[in-house]
Amino acid sequence: MAKRTDLKKILVIGSGPIVIGQAAEFDYAGTQACLALKEEGYEVILCNSNPATIMTDAAIADKVYMEPLTLEYVAKIVRHERPDAIVPGIGGQTGLNLAMQLEKKGILKECRAELLGTRSESIERAEDRELFKELCESLGEPVLSSAIANTVEEAAEIASEIGYPVVLRPAFTLGGTGGGFADNEQECVERMKNALALSPVHQVLIEKSIRGFKEIEYEVIRDANDTAITVCNMENLDPVGIHTGDSIVVCPSQTLTNKEYQMLRDSALKIIRALRVEGGCNVQFALDPESFQYYVIEVNPRVSRSSALASKASGYPIARVSAKISVGMTLDEIMLVNTPASFEPALDYVVTKMPRFPFDKFTDANQVLGTQMKATGEVMSVGRTFEESLLKAIRSLETGVSHLYMGKFEKEDKNALRNYIKIGTDDRIFAIASLFRKGETALAVKEQTGIDFFFLDKIKKIVAMEEELKQYAGSSEALLQAKKTGFSDKAIAGLWNLTEKEIYEIRKKEGIFPVYKMIDTCASEFESYVPYFYSTYEEENESIPEKRKKIIVLGSGPIRIGQGVEFDYSTVHAVKTIKEAGYEAIIINNNPETVSTDYTTSDKLYFEPLCIEDVMNVIELEKPDGVIASLGGQTAVNLANPLKERGVKLIGTDCAAIERAENRDTFEKLLSELNIPQPKGQAVTNIEDGVKAAEEIGYPVLVRPSFVLGGRAMQIVAREEQLRNYLKTAVEIDEEKPVLVDKYIRGKEVEIDAVCDGKEVFVPGIMELVERTGVHSGDSISVYPPFSISDKVKETILNYAGKLGVGIGIVGLFNIQFIVDKQEQVFIIEVNPRSSRTVPFLSKATGYPLADIATKAILGESLRKQVINRIYPEEKKKWYVKVPAFSFAKLKGMDAYLSPEMKSTGEAIGYDKKLHRAVYKAMIASGIRVQNYGTVIVTLADEDKVEALPLVKRFYDMGFNIEATSLTAEYLKQNGIRTRTLGKPSEGSSEILDAIRAGYVSYVINTRAILSGVHYEDGIAIRSAATQNNITMFTSLDTVRVLLEVLEEITIGISAIMEEG
Repeated sequence: MAKRTDLKKILVIGSGPIVIGQAAEFDYAGTQACLALKEEGYEVILCNSNPATIMTDAAIADKVYMEPLTLEYVAKIVRHERPDAIVPGIGGQTGLNLAMQLEKKGILKECRAELLGTRSESIERAEDRELFKELCESLGEPVLSSAIANTVEEAAEIASEIGYPVVLRPAFTLGGTGGGFADNEQECVERMKNALALSPVHQVLIEKSIRGFKEIEYEVIRDANDTAITVCNMENLDPVGIHTGDSIVVCPSQTLTNKEYQMLRDSALKIIRALRVEGGCNVQFALDPESFQYYVIEVNPRVSRSSALASKASGYPIARVSAKISVGMTLDEIMLVNTPASFEPALDYVVTKMPRFPFDKFTDANQVLGTQMKATGEVMSVGRTFEESLLKAIRSLETGVSHLYMGKFEKEDKNALRNYIKIGTDDRIFAIASLFRKGETALAVKEQTGIDFFFLDKIKKIVAMEEELKQYAGSSEALLQAKKTGFSDKAIAGLWNLTEKEIYEIRKKEGIFPVYKMIDTCASEFESYVPYFYSTYEEENESIPEKRKKIIVLGSGPIRIGQGVEFDYSTVHAVKTIKEAGYEAIIINNNPETVSTDYTTSDKLYFEPLCIEDVMNVIELEKPDGVIASLGGQTAVNLANPLKERGVKLIGTDCAAIERAENRDTFEKLLSELNIPQPKGQAVTNIEDGVKAAEEIGYPVLVRPSFVLGGRAMQIVAREEQLRNYLKTAVEIDEEKPVLVDKYIRGKEVEIDAVCDGKEVFVPGIMELVERTGVHSGDSISVYPPFSISDKVKETILNYAGKLGVGIGIVGLFNIQFIVDKQEQVFIIEVNPRSSRTVPFLSKATGYPLADIATKAILGESLRKQVINRIYPEEKKKWYVKVPAFSFAKLKGMDAYLSPEMKSTGEAIGYDKKLHRAVYKAMIASGIRVQNYGTVIVTLADEDKVEALPLVKRFYDMGFNIEATSLTAEYLKQNGIRTRTLGKPSEGSSEILDAIRAGYVSYVINTRAILSGVHYEDGIAIRSAATQNNITMFTSLDTVRVLLEVLEEITIGISAIMEEG
């Protein structure tokens, strides 16, 4: 079937804000798909509410709607645009569900639009577990015995019939939300309640558990001609029982015999042919390690999380090919480099994916891994052997570990470690290595973990190599062997009692440098050149440096809280600008989910850890004219100094400027020279100094470690004992790691992103945050243009920005956060001398591509040359609102109140001519359920009662039912609000928790005592119940105020006929 010419306009649905389970991989897929369709000459309309991504850039589609991804809004777009067709399989589960709703509700028929790619019947057969089971049984493919339950009682009955252990999987949820194992009836009943609440159709699949089987995935692709190929297969290091997104994944599979490989490949192809999938598809299997028995776990008839990994691992662009298949092209017509897409990739290397978890930020979250995904991002690394690939992945994670070694496990005894490894955790592999160092056998570890001998033997080899290095300290032969195994200079330095730099010098003297191999989809069977490389210690180098001007851009590594896909946005823009300026643009990065690691983005891509050693190896080979370290978030900024020490030329903001902005003393000195105020504060290096400083400054104080990203370990502290506790437990405090103690000022928080060319500053927009100081700016609702600050305050902000940009010595992007107090005094909170998380939002709201302007400035083109002649352009007439998206429901045990510590995983945008409508759209887009009826549960700290009273009264006047805990209820009743009192856990009552679980509550308002510093366990239980029952919860009264304004705009009230007012 040839490419369709009857289609002119195609709508692509994106995946919305980033949450755990649906991250940047769909942004990468969507970007590829839009560009592929445009390449074929179609007009592309995109709908996606995530401002942080490249996908929603004007250049990617012909028209971009950043509207909420709900049926109501997407239907409006379909009716307005009248596309000929819709591509459903690109926007993850969100996009797929929406496309299915549009069809079911008859909107596609009404607008004469069709779904492209895999048909809706096929999608339903793959997504609906009963239909899928029937399909597999008809094909003779083994599936697990299971049944669907709609009530808790049914679940218990089914489970006893199938036999425990069982696994619960709610229908139509993302990243395994709400799923879990149950070993007995009590666990089954508990899990079932939560699972039913989270499934949009209130259906839960109960199935026999096969924990301990190998988990294998096949990424397959098929066209309308029935040509189907395997792109690659992948194997989880952890057996079944841990979500594949949280498992270490190896590609291609390492432990399958040829018979097993072909058996599962045949099964995957048979299934996608029967489902008539058109495009990419992911098939997951469980394989019994002791026999040839396997089960089909599930099929994703769309581009999935694994597709991004498979694309980067094989060099085969699955989303691009899927988009072209959807418009009728066949695999043999679609060309990749110089082979048709019908050619199965061959891999002559080993790829390892390791998940990046948020537990370093959320120390109170449960670290046990199960069927519910918890990772926020991932890294990928490539090596010639599994050992090399694994060690490169470990040091790519940026968790403070540079080798398969964690000090905390070395202190434990064997028994403690044996118990620890029974359960899957984010650091189990380090505990296993520690056991091997203590002489444990592989058999004993296999019995506890179910991990295959192959992987355990490889870990043992790494441990044996450590011993060899200790024995032959200083030997260049041992050094080469260790480098071939993947050891970092830092790890070798530790074993030889030298510094990392000394090892680097030895390597330089001995000429021990890596070569770079190409990832070319066909294992070099054909002559092809793909500018996509990984390092290894072998003979032949395939990356030939060109003799032209070149610039290396450092990427931002794995997605984590506080450093998301926004930094990739800046990287991709910079590369485009560098190419246009006539330079060769080279990227070093290790995140498989992003657009920057698509080899078509830059002139050359090195898939390497962002560690000084690996970056230096690329620099030694390429000899660039400059390196940019200000666009890859804190990851790249942290490399600036070590690179400078090794003689590398950094362009843009230099190390001295970074030091001026980030070092407390130099920054304070600069502020006093420029006559700019900041909250009173001090840097302290021990507990007693901290207590003394807080007394002098006056409580409440804001405490945090210096050099932080995403407000890690920040707290507002109101009393001395709280401060002592923080300094003892939350941070490591010493001479090297000072802690900052600042006066906590209550006021409005305002933020800017700006560009400085060294002489002048440009601020495209000022953003005002809804929540007052004390909530991290990344977790606040942000509004452009500002809605309540005076022109005088704006003038002060612009004046300070101009002085600081030039005074610090910024060349490129920088970000400043301000506090404005009641007297309209403006204080500086901090300056970040790099691109920030708000750059994409502000670029899209103001229409000024900040990253491009900054990159030109870095390359020496002044702002005036770019025809930017004033510091602040005229503000836009529309309102643009950014609302954070959270993933609390995915992280058990985590407290969901908002604080100076950042907790959101993503963001959504809303825009309109009216502010309240823009807020409303952004709230809906971020996943908040905005309801203008129902019950509001209120539980307030004493200090908030006066401020909260008029807000609660507005809910009451609008027709809401008010319920509250005893003291709050008492206060509300005294002030004329009809309130029902609810008992709380500390009073021996479960009334409030039962009410939250009952399903009639629209909102929970719960504030914590910041000033008195008294925290009760009740608050944690209430917040946790609200999160798990998917009820909108507010811990800041500022957010409540904005919500009320929105609700009042959309709600028509009631009154008796003779009532006044």
